[in-house]
Amino acid sequence: MTRMRADACPGAVATHDAADGALARVRLPGGALSSAQARVVAECADELGDGMIHLTSRANLQLRAVTDVDELVTRLANAGLLPAPTHERVRNILGSPLSGLHGGLVDARPLVTALDRAVCARPELARLPGRFLFALDDGRGDVAGEGADVCWRALDSGTGALLLDGADTGLRIPARDAVTGLVEAAVAFERSRGAAWRIREADPAPVLDGVRRWAHAVTPDDRLVRATSAIQVGPVGNGVVVAAPVFGQLRADVLATLGDLVVTPWRTLVLTGAVPEGAGLVTDPAAPELGISACIGRPGCAKARADVRADAPTAMISGVRAHFSGCERRCGRPRGAHADVVAENAGYRVDGTLVSPAQLLDTLRGRQ
Repeated sequence: MTRMRADACPGAVATHDAADGALARVRLPGGALSSAQARVVAECADELGDGMIHLTSRANLQLRAVTDVDELVTRLANAGLLPAPTHERVRNILGSPLSGLHGGLVDARPLVTALDRAVCARPELARLPGRFLFALDDGRGDVAGEGADVCWRALDSGTGALLLDGADTGLRIPARDAVTGLVEAAVAFERSRGAAWRIREADPAPVLDGVRRWAHAVTPDDRLVRATSAIQVGPVGNGVVVAAPVFGQLRADVLATLGDLVVTPWRTLVLTGAVPEGAGLVTDPAAPELGISACIGRPGCAKARADVRADAPTAMISGVRAHFSGCERRCGRPRGAHADVVAENAGYRVDGTLVSPAQLLDTLRGRQ
């Protein structure tokens, strides 16, 4: 595969130059954020950025319009959010967000912590593309459906399946070797990938060979393939609540009050305390706001043709699921069925059909 451009995934040290200023991405392995870290991120957003925290589809955080990147790096490092600056862009690790709190076959949280440390301890893994994704699924099949490059999915308390790009390889790895298996898979990919950024673009054979020492082989189970099962908004038991900020965008003052939390790859938050009133967090699974997502649009992105976040609320009606994009890149597009709404100079193209702004709502109603 020939790449026409370099891998430019942003981090906190190497930011992205957006239309509204520097964009910094803060990796959160497993989505975990302590209350102390949350307060630091909130202060950074308020004092150095646009006052908002933006959730990503990899359970990370983004700060926009950052005015002092050096100060941001210092504060994040002091909070333990940059343990290995050389590896910051490759600490993309999903973990089942409810693990250890409610359900699941194993508690994936210690595995996430161990995997993060192991990845950062291997100098060659600093060269992984910023899009490479690890996942540790506690058996419920939530993050296993997110198409991670390498994923260990628990099958019982002691064994898990190795998935590559969301598909079962037939290799079974003991829980005690799960971290080693994923690290060695990533090392094998890095050594053999050529210009590939993702597992799907490369020959999987060297990756499988790199893991066999810690695994035994069975017939692959098609039931483990891309069985997306995102956790739903609302109470889940044991005092745990899943809440959704509209458009995955959270005010700094709200984040500072939420305590320990987990960010999910579906741009929601797992909270163990009461949801503050007036925080702009949706906890009703039937709320129409949950069906609509959007990229940042204008004025934050120079490529966007419209202020999609201003236009998208008109489509927040029951039964409509749509993603609004400011251009053909479709940043932030969710998995699953949805209406594809892309801004054009003359209106929006909905699933390929150009409609005027006045026709947009009726067109989306027709997709219900």
